[in-house]
Amino acid sequence: MAQVLKDLFGGGKAAETPIPAGDSDFADFAGAPEPAPAANVPVSPTLEGTGAAPTARTYTKWYRIHERHSLSEFKAEGLILGCIAVIVILHLIGSRLNRSKARKWAKAHVAPLAAEFALVGFDSVPAPIADKMGDELIQALADENARRGESILREKSLYEFATYATGRQNVAFVDIKLTLKKRFNPVQTLIETVIGFFSDGFTSEDTAEAILYPFDGLEAATVPGLPGAAELRAKETKSTYDGFVWAIVNKERMKQVREDRFDVSITTTKDNVKLPNWLTVMTESAEITNALLTPELIKAAEAAGELLDYFIVTDQPVDRPKTINESKPRKRIYLKYHLPSNDDYEPLLPIFKYLLQAPDQLVQVAHFRPEVSRKLRQAREETVRQIQKAEEEEKAEERALERERAKKAKRDQELSALDAKAQKKYLEREREKELRKSMKKQTARM
Repeated sequence: MAQVLKDLFGGGKAAETPIPAGDSDFADFAGAPEPAPAANVPVSPTLEGTGAAPTARTYTKWYRIHERHSLSEFKAEGLILGCIAVIVILHLIGSRLNRSKARKWAKAHVAPLAAEFALVGFDSVPAPIADKMGDELIQALADENARRGESILREKSLYEFATYATGRQNVAFVDIKLTLKKRFNPVQTLIETVIGFFSDGFTSEDTAEAILYPFDGLEAATVPGLPGAAELRAKETKSTYDGFVWAIVNKERMKQVREDRFDVSITTTKDNVKLPNWLTVMTESAEITNALLTPELIKAAEAAGELLDYFIVTDQPVDRPKTINESKPRKRIYLKYHLPSNDDYEPLLPIFKYLLQAPDQLVQVAHFRPEVSRKLRQAREETVRQIQKAEEEEKAEERALERERAKKAKRDQELSALDAKAQKKYLEREREKELRKSMKKQTARM
C-alpha cells in the first residue's frame, strides 16, 4: 500500500530510458557534451542598485571578414572602378583643355573685336558707361570690351563656344562659333578621327566660324525687334550693295563646301594666279572677282595658310530654299578656319580683321554694270521659277490624290448599294475596262 502511494504522489524516480545506439536520428546529439553551468559572477552593489554583469560574446571566424575574404576576390570590381576613374580623369582633363583653348582664342581676338564694335560678348553695358555721351562713350565701351578678355565667350557645351558683337556702321552684328574636338571623350574622338580618313564630311577638328550680317533691311527676321529700333534704323545709312555670291575656298575642302552649301553651288570655280595654289575662286562673274580680290585680302589669305577653309560673300541661303520666302536674298559674309595646334593666332588675325571691315569695302565697290546685274538677277529668278514649279507639281499631285480618293469613295458607295450578284457584274466590267486600257497602251507603244 505504501509503494502505491509513493507512485501516485511522485515519491519515486522513474528510470531514464537510454537512447538506442543504432538510432541515427539522434546521432548528432549523442556525442554532444553536457552544457556547462554558467559561472557565478559576483555582483558589486552600487548607489543605483545591483545589476548583473554582461556575459562576454564569443567571436568566431564568421565575424572576422579579413580572415574569410581577400582582395583577390574583388578583381572585377577593382577593374570596373579603375575604368571609371580613368574615364572621369580623362573627361576632366579634356574639358579643361577645351576651355583653355577657347580662352586663348578669346584673348587673341578680343582686341580686333573691341576696336570695331561697340559691344562685344553677351553681357550688357554697365550703367556708369551707358550714362556717358559722344567720344567719351565710345572710348569707355572700347576699354570695357578689351577688359572683358576671355569672358566674351559663352560655353554652349563642352566642345562648343560662342560670342557675339554688335554696334558698327554697315554691320548689324557678327556671330562667332568655336567647335572643338571632343577631348573629354577620347573614344568618340578616336572613332571620328578614324572615320574622317574615309569620309571628308565627317571630321573632328578645332574650327572657328564667323558669320557677319550686314544691314540689308532683313535683320528683323533674325533679331527680335526692340523699342525704338525701327526709328533708329530709319536714321542709319543702310549698307547697300549688289547681291551676289563670291568665295575663296581651300581646294582640299572645295568639294565638301559645294556639297554642303547651296549658295556656292550656283558659282563657277576658277583658279587665279594672284592666289596661292591651294586656294581657288568661286564666283558668278569675273567682274566680281576683279572688284573683291584686293591685295589686302590676298595677303591675309596667304598669312592664314592652309588653316583657312573659306571666305564667302553671299546673298543666298546655305540650304536649298523650298519656299519663295526662303529664296529671298539675305546678305551674309562667312569666314571659317582651323585653330592652330600651338595656339598662335597671329597669322589668322589679318583675315579675321578683313572680315570685320569687309562691309565697308562692299558698300564702295560692289556696284556692277547692268549686264552683270542682269545675269545675277536671272540666276535668282531661275531659282524662284524652280521653286514655283516644284510647288505647282506638289499641288497637282495633291489634287490628283484628292480626285482619286473621291473617285474611290464614290465607287465604294455604289458597290455598297448593290447586292452580291450586281457587285460581281460591276467588278467584271471594271476588269474589262482595265484590260481594254492596257491593250490600247500596248498598241500605242507599237
